[in-house]
Amino acid sequence: MQDRPTPAELIGAVAAFLKNVVAPETQGALSFNARVAANALEMMKRELETAPAEDAAELERLRALLGRDGALFDLNVELSRRIEAGEIDLSTPGLKDHLWATTLAKLAVDQPTYGGYRAALAGRGQP
Repeated sequence: MQDRPTPAELIGAVAAFLKNVVAPETQGALSFNARVAANALEMMKRELETAPAEDAAELERLRALLGRDGALFDLNVELSRRIEAGEIDLSTPGLKDHLWATTLAKLAVDQPTYGGYRAALAGRGQP
């Protein structure tokens, strides 16, 4: 759909309302739960905004690592199986980079202000 507001924009607006209006005007458990709900919505907003590109990049890395095509879930299962079986490890070309990129993509959604995440980005020359 191309209508505005987008789902991410709607989620962001509700999160801002909970964080900036509801939480400051309430106390105790209600204030805490409003902040938790706002954080969950902000995380979902980031997921909606980044998932298509990140999933496509992860899929391409997995195809290159495993030398075959398939769905993202299935290729992740195959990667896990090969790691567990000792068929590939950190000496396998591309694996370490794939694991770092996947981890950083997940942190961008889950904990974008986490100090370790920010330091890892800086170490990779990213803002």
